[in-house]
Amino acid sequence: MPPKLRGKWALGITPRHFTWILKDRLAVCERPGGYGDNHRRVRRQEEIIWIRENGFGCLVSIISAPHNLHNYDEMGVTYLHHPYSPDNVDDWAKGLFNELKTLLGKKSKVIVHGDEVGDRIMGAMGAFIRWAGLVEEPTEAIMVAEKLAGHQLDPAARALILRAHELR
Repeated sequence: MPPKLRGKWALGITPRHFTWILKDRLAVCERPGGYGDNHRRVRRQEEIIWIRENGFGCLVSIISAPHNLHNYDEMGVTYLHHPYSPDNVDDWAKGLFNELKTLLGKKSKVIVHGDEVGDRIMGAMGAFIRWAGLVEEPTEAIMVAEKLAGHQLDPAARALILRAHELR
């Protein structure tokens, strides 16, 4: 059973770089608590509380290591671990997209996190919106992903978006 908190801490804090991909349905964020030397246990707990208290039905982690996944269980947050695979990006993306489609089909709010909100996760989200048929035109999907990212995506992210329709 998750710990009961009172006062301003009961709602937690918004995860860093939280961004809606599909308003009130699909979002991305940095790994709760941060990563590397910036990781803070207390911040991780507060961000997981925020995810739970804001009604996310599932958290999807794309980081390669299973670090801290047990914290989601302890805090009462449902999660899936779908580690990024640089060796076979297309199979990884197909699996992720099918999981997201299933979760979103259940009318569940979903949050996806990587270590950081960078080109990998934003390219994957741009590819997902194209794969799901929400944006058919590849250049438009790239523009949407880049606007959400706040910068031009790297060639690997753009390439994934360009071939997303082939992954259906």
